[in-house]
Amino acid sequence: MKPHPPKLKVNVPVEVLAHFEGLSLPSHQTEHASGVDLSAAEEITLAAGERRLVPTGIKVAIPVGYEGQIRPRSGMALKSGVIIPNSPGTIDADYRGEIKVILWNLSNADYPIKKGDRIAQMVLVPVVQINWHPVESLDDTARGVGGFGHTGS
Repeated sequence: MKPHPPKLKVNVPVEVLAHFEGLSLPSHQTEHASGVDLSAAEEITLAAGERRLVPTGIKVAIPVGYEGQIRPRSGMALKSGVIIPNSPGTIDADYRGEIKVILWNLSNADYPIKKGDRIAQMVLVPVVQINWHPVESLDDTARGVGGFGHTGS
């Protein structure tokens, strides 16, 4: 059995807001989980068809060179029809506001969210910034300009 590579841990400053009271900081739910679960900091009911910004009660200072990606929890859409429409959402290193998650209820029934319900996950991801290099033309490839559906599937 091969040994696991060492875990990379990055310190992320977090500020808790008044409406976070009674909640625990987001944490990895298993030893090798990529993301931390974010919880709702307020009780709301998401009406059928409604989109809403749901507060988490925390602010973070993502380190330069990283982004926080907001992603859906795997079973939420399947079980309830509630999705995150702009997934993944991005928290830039220079953003200092409260983390809020856009939830959209695609079902025909209202969806109650209690304070403390896990509504999304956040993954810390390294960022590579683009440095454009203008050229007269691009190199040829086997795919060429083939776009959406070009392989027939």
